[in-house]
Amino acid sequence: MLFNHKDEVTHQLKNIVTQDNGGVKIDNAEKLRGDVLDQLILNAVLNPSAEIKGLSRFLIKSAAQELGIVTSSIQGLYDARGRGEVKGFTVPALNIRGLPYELCRAIFRTAIKTNAGAFIFELAKSEMGYTFQKPQELSTVILTAAIKEGFTGPVFIQGDHFQVNAKNYALDPAKEVAGLKELIKNGIAGGFYNIDIDTSTLVDLSKDTVVEQQRANFEVGVELTQHVRELEPENITISVGGEIGEVGKENSNEQELKAYLDNFNELLEKTRSGSTTISKISIQTGTSHGGVPLPDGTVADVNLDFDTLENLSRISREDYGLAGAVQHGASTLPQDLFNKFPELETAEIHLATDFQNMIYGSDLFPASFKEEIYTHLRKKFTGEKKSGETDEQFIYKTRKKGFGEFKKEFWGLSNEIRQGIGKELEGKMDFLFDKLAVQNTKESVDKTVEQVAIKPNLEDEISAC
Repeated sequence: MLFNHKDEVTHQLKNIVTQDNGGVKIDNAEKLRGDVLDQLILNAVLNPSAEIKGLSRFLIKSAAQELGIVTSSIQGLYDARGRGEVKGFTVPALNIRGLPYELCRAIFRTAIKTNAGAFIFELAKSEMGYTFQKPQELSTVILTAAIKEGFTGPVFIQGDHFQVNAKNYALDPAKEVAGLKELIKNGIAGGFYNIDIDTSTLVDLSKDTVVEQQRANFEVGVELTQHVRELEPENITISVGGEIGEVGKENSNEQELKAYLDNFNELLEKTRSGSTTISKISIQTGTSHGGVPLPDGTVADVNLDFDTLENLSRISREDYGLAGAVQHGASTLPQDLFNKFPELETAEIHLATDFQNMIYGSDLFPASFKEEIYTHLRKKFTGEKKSGETDEQFIYKTRKKGFGEFKKEFWGLSNEIRQGIGKELEGKMDFLFDKLAVQNTKESVDKTVEQVAIKPNLEDEISAC
């Protein structure tokens, strides 16, 4: 049910949550975790009134803090990893596209069962566009899921691939960089205290030397990192990631890694002395986002370069004090490969498409609704279909856009369907958390991560709607 007036919100929360001194007081946490919370998040996402939507978000975020749920930076854990104090696991960075509330709840249930603390929720710049989710909204959904499942402690939310568009940069560099700076500002305001800056699109392999190939990458990367440091809240050091090779392109090598990091660090120190550098480095090892769909819609096998992943991760730790290398585009890899990542001390792995595939492929997902989505996508995005591409390939690559185009309808699916698919997603999380060895990482997170609670502001939440 969507509220028509803000008084209806406060009425529903009577004797459960009350506004108090610029925050909230929780009178009954058990009742809060009931139907009223589900109602509150629905209004925080879908209510047409900015006032009601913003109030709902403010109440959720304030309640989360009262319950010991704190949006945080993973910097402390990654610093400890760079010093060799923690090891043996790979942090899953989980992209929240479809059925976000159910997906986040599934992640928290697995985390609680396994005593895991080292996991990240994330959304890329591109995903914000086609899922119709802004940072302020997604952070609210994540915190609601944490309240619902009874999770406490640091919650890591990440801006994934805050990426420079190479074509736009070539036309107007200042405009493209300014757009990314605004995205960073909005991300931080929305609780994204972990940001992956992707300027790897500016790598120019036609240049004569590796340094010149990487120059635009590290120069723009430093400029954007400085911007992050200028905006980060007091007492929070945002974890910033860099990238040396564009995902889906040429595999990375040691020369590129050192050229990027040496020059990045030198330039950062020169322009902003004493500033904290990046915490991790994304590399290319043979994967591509979403996998490569074959004519029948299945995904092609990937020849992943584990030697490069292990070597570059080791160098980034031992020589530069970073957490290690980051693996992108991994969710569609064969299941028997996932245990390799913690064995090779991969710092972080990004997972997205398989969750999307599970949602659309679930027996619980209504066939009529799926066909409605696919029919719409065929019509609206027909111009994106490549010559020679089968319908199966086109749908596989395009159906991610259905989450935004049919946002209200996804949220309007029955509880039985949403919770049933959520249970299936939980099974996947159980598998991933086990293979990536993040069970029992909560203690390491609690020891290394400083929790700094930034109070939400009602006016800011309303204006962001």
